[in-house]
Amino acid sequence: MWLLDQWAERHIVDAQRNGDFDSLPGSGEPILLDDDSHVPPELRAGYRLLKNAGCLPLKMQQRKDALALVDLLKTVHAQSGDYQVISKKLALLELKLRQAGVNTDFLRGEYAEKLMQQIDEEK
Repeated sequence: MWLLDQWAERHIVDAQRNGDFDSLPGSGEPILLDDDSHVPPELRAGYRLLKNAGCLPLKMQQRKDALALVDLLKTVHAQSGDYQVISKKLALLELKLRQAGVNTDFLRGEYAEKLMQQIDEEK
């Protein structure tokens, strides 16, 4: 064990003995760990840092942006100039997603309809 590790460990043990950790939020509750077993060990710290910072992978961010544009289109009148601009942005984003191999059925609600049909058939 490195000298710095020993020093830190000694301070942690002393703090535990003094009860410094007893009043921390979540004390005594189980820790919910994310399953990052699919991430290579050497990348886990970086992935965790990005996740905690609210960063998404590019495809996921594009999906999120596309859904936001779909919601925005529902609030804009079809004859408005803004509708055309938003619609073009959405079409470009959908094209990028398709080129990346992402199914874009979620943009038109087709997935929800298919899911409801599947559920109805199973009844």
